[in-house]
Amino acid sequence: MFCPVIALSQQRFHVTLFGGLSNYAGDLQDHRFTLQQSNFAFGAGLKYDITPHFAARLAYNHATIEGDDKKSSDPVLQARNLSFISRINEGSLLFEYTPLNMEDYLISPFVYGGVTVFHFNPYAYDSIGNKIYLKPLSTEGQGLAADRKPYNLTQFAIPVGIGVKFRINDNTVLAYELSARKTFTDYLDDVSTTYFDQATLAAAHGQKAVEMAYRGNELKNGNPNYPDQGVIRGGSKYKDWYYFTGFTLYIGIGGGNGGGPFSGGTRGGRNQLGCPRVL
Repeated sequence: MFCPVIALSQQRFHVTLFGGLSNYAGDLQDHRFTLQQSNFAFGAGLKYDITPHFAARLAYNHATIEGDDKKSSDPVLQARNLSFISRINEGSLLFEYTPLNMEDYLISPFVYGGVTVFHFNPYAYDSIGNKIYLKPLSTEGQGLAADRKPYNLTQFAIPVGIGVKFRINDNTVLAYELSARKTFTDYLDDVSTTYFDQATLAAAHGQKAVEMAYRGNELKNGNPNYPDQGVIRGGSKYKDWYYFTGFTLYIGIGGGNGGGPFSGGTRGGRNQLGCPRVL
């Protein structure tokens, strides 16, 4: 009676390894989804199979996102001349659904969703190549006016993903997936609303804040004059997103070959502990 229970309890766990590309959708990116200005991303985690179709995953991902007006096809955005880079470190609790039992099929689609906590910190390089973190400069007057609240660098997001799994062997599944994170901030790129008063910004955070808030004057034929307060700098209608595309490897851990009827990603492990078969 106890042998099958022991076998299953040891074979529901999997190590997950992710490798792929990361990007974002926001004010410094022309497209909602694109591979342009992508960067490498990687991650690892654990998956626990609740049933043959449902699983819970804990995952950590490290990624880089960036945007640069110089790479835009819009002349107006090119003249704005803003840019940013940010490292993303996230931890996620995901619930995954696989319609086909990977015990019986070689291929199956899958989807997942859950909750993510992530940390970001946008920076850019000034005209002489110095790395400048943007949040402390309040480039749009965050914290300097009642309607300009500072943004937090650690926030929640809603992850959603879709993909297809391929069973490699009894213990290993390879998945290709596309996933996105809906954030609740418009400041992944430090760009959201309008230009803030130049004098007030300089008095609060120095001339460097003014230099990083407006960079059109760095262009050869750019406008040398800082824009008036209220001139549009970004668009606050939509929040920023970031997303991944790549491959996840599921490796069964525990007793035997990591199979079992609840593996959701392996097969062939129902009697790995040498227990007698149940007739």
